[in-house]
Amino acid sequence: MKAVILVAGRGTRMGNLTDNVPKPMLKIIGKPILEHKLESLPEEINEVILIVGYKKEIIKNYFGNKHKNLKIIYIEQKQLNGTGGALKLAEDYLEDRFLVLMGDDLYKKEDLKRLLKNKFAILTYETENARQFGFIEMDSDGNLLNIKERPHNENRRFVNIGAYVISKSYFKQEMVKISDSEYGLPQTLVSMKDKCDIRILKTKNWQPIGSPSDLKKAEKVINNFIN
Repeated sequence: MKAVILVAGRGTRMGNLTDNVPKPMLKIIGKPILEHKLESLPEEINEVILIVGYKKEIIKNYFGNKHKNLKIIYIEQKQLNGTGGALKLAEDYLEDRFLVLMGDDLYKKEDLKRLLKNKFAILTYETENARQFGFIEMDSDGNLLNIKERPHNENRRFVNIGAYVISKSYFKQEMVKISDSEYGLPQTLVSMKDKCDIRILKTKNWQPIGSPSDLKKAEKVINNFIN
């Protein structure tokens, strides 16, 4: 089974920390964020497609074409046209179901394994700081109804944390445009909700890394994510 990890952005909120390295290569206890992510993938994953962009050579030189038992393929996102545009680049490399992850968040292996039991699913986390994220609305059976993106006025909500399992039938759906130049992966999934069930799975373990303060938090909790 394959996983797609989106690592093309610079990570401007990191300030000068990303002047010389892409954000996924910033280190936590001596290892790049991306290396921790690769090592948290379930055993079912044997190939990873990295959608690269900013300072891609640093990522390629570090990991090469294989990391432990994982084959690695690189695809350059030359135009930063959103998460939907990034995933579209991998279409020809994918078969059946696949995992999609953001490049700078930490997830637990057991949660990713739960995702893999579904055809379509999104991992979600309940937080008091929902205004910083898009929040998920679901029906009584735990299926996706909507994802409300920022800005919104909600505080405590289950938010989208950028971990998905998706079937290749996703690519038959017209991508949803979220700006003049960007397409959204989660918004495209929402547009599919009447065609298929998209399961919402809850977790109590997630660490976003969007700023220097998040990086410091990750250093304190990394042991929770090392399997």
